[in-house]
Amino acid sequence: MPLIPEEPQIHESAQGPRATPASGRTAPTPRPVPGPRPAAPPRPGRPGPLRPTPPVQRTQRDATAGKPGPSNTAAPAAASATPQIQLIPAQAEGALDAAEEAVDLLLDSGRAPGDVLVLTTGEPHPWAAHELSFGEDSYWAQHDAGDDIFYADAAVADRASSRPVVVVAVNGGPETAAATALSLAHSRAGALLIVCGDPQRINSVLGAGV
Repeated sequence: MPLIPEEPQIHESAQGPRATPASGRTAPTPRPVPGPRPAAPPRPGRPGPLRPTPPVQRTQRDATAGKPGPSNTAAPAAASATPQIQLIPAQAEGALDAAEEAVDLLLDSGRAPGDVLVLTTGEPHPWAAHELSFGEDSYWAQHDAGDDIFYADAAVADRASSRPVVVVAVNGGPETAAATALSLAHSRAGALLIVCGDPQRINSVLGAGV
């Protein structure tokens, strides 16, 4: 009979293995944790495709184009606005090189090649001379494409269309050519007009013709 009260002690030892499954139950708890973690990386990756669409200016233009009333009023205002004029002093023989450096700076600053028009008053730019050797049709076709820098002589500059930036290299030629080029460049430049040449000559022409 005294052995009977000792039997519950055997049940206490049976509780030991029950504690082990309890500890085993804690193991599945971390398992759901890695589950949501792989789902998180695709979320930060989603804004990635939004970054290659930085041309917010296009959306602004589209927004303005969607408004018929204000867009019509904004267009003439932009056309009537005078461009900013930047003068780069240079001798006639170095004006073309100065214009090339100005173009490089424009491209480095983020300007698109199609935004730039380069005019020369003296000898034509080597690119223009080379392209004209294939005929005027292919030469002006590149101008109409508007996806690259376009070089033109002052004598034919009136055929060039407006672009945001116009660079003029006063690299020689008669005063009439410089006056014509500067006047045309001023009317064709949408935002910025860069003139490379003799400051006194340019100021006299700009003061009289523009």
